[in-house]
Amino acid sequence: MNLRDIQYQLAALVSENDKGSEALFEAEVKLAEAEHELDLVEQKAFIRSQGTVKDREALARLESADLRLQRDLRKAEMNRIRMKIKSIEVAIMALATQSKLVQSEMKL
Repeated sequence: MNLRDIQYQLAALVSENDKGSEALFEAEVKLAEAEHELDLVEQKAFIRSQGTVKDREALARLESADLRLQRDLRKAEMNRIRMKIKSIEVAIMALATQSKLVQSEMKL
């Protein structure tokens, strides 16, 4: 692998990492919206329900189960994006190290 190849790959990874930052922000917004919607539905269901506190909590959780799933899927999406960004950062560091090694060899 020559220096030009390494530079090209680094540029591609940096570009991908920039996209990842935007994707992470969008995923965080979606998660916040999902949590907000879940809280609203759960609290409204609790207020409407009759019975003991335990009964009301159970009914509210039951009524908001689909929204809880959506929230959990948004969390998973955000975590996947974070992992992808981390792997890109590791690849950038590895290529930067390779670049330094190639540059050192060229000086010899």
